[in-house]
Amino acid sequence: MSPVKSRARSRRKNPAPVFAALGDATRLELVARLSDGERHSITELTDGLALTRQAVTKHLRVLSDAGLVNRKRAGRESRFAIRPKALTGARDYLANISAQWDDAIARLRDVVEE
Repeated sequence: MSPVKSRARSRRKNPAPVFAALGDATRLELVARLSDGERHSITELTDGLALTRQAVTKHLRVLSDAGLVNRKRAGRESRFAIRPKALTGARDYLANISAQWDDAIARLRDVVEE
């Protein structure tokens, strides 16, 4: 199995890196900017933020390491895009947890109402 597939499988089993990466306001802003489905340069992503290109690059690296963003070289610059499957995995994880809580609350309600 390739290292990339191995890391992807590991992220599906352990969603903590995805949630850790999303736990920062700047990274959430970058994810929002990337959510239009287009590839963006660091210059485009930095526009309007009170951050240096180096700071944005570090945040993008965290998002990339968590599997949320991918990078593609276009000439001399890198362009970044969101990886929707990673966000879908996080959403599915939260939906599963939510369903478990709904079940637990329903059981508690049954006990209390008896």
